[in-house]
Amino acid sequence: MRLIGVNIPDRKRILISLTYIYGIGQARSRKILDAAKVDADKNTGDLTEEEATRLRRVIEDAGRIEGDLRKELQINIKRLMDIGCYRGLRHRRGLPTRGQRTHTNARTRKGPRKIRIMRRKRGR
Repeated sequence: MRLIGVNIPDRKRILISLTYIYGIGQARSRKILDAAKVDADKNTGDLTEEEATRLRRVIEDAGRIEGDLRKELQINIKRLMDIGCYRGLRHRRGLPTRGQRTHTNARTRKGPRKIRIMRRKRGR
């Protein structure tokens, strides 16, 4: 099944399937299902066409998701970098922005270790 340009799995409960859409977690998924009057325990493949169209309508009205949300987050990060605040500088350098230590750890943000090549001492 496709919703808002995203393939969601057919063999999972609709409550979990909706979380495959960027910007929808379990809490928001539950609210969407309540608004669309769809049973949360129903499998995605078992939905009727009427339920699917109600879901689409509610999701479109729910607010920013997928591309719009990603775009907004990128604009916010770019704004931080443009004004030159501390968080913006950390984003620009590819370092953690929320105060974590970087002497050790932070490998996810910093990337793989840079291998240093040791020079041989002269005279040996």
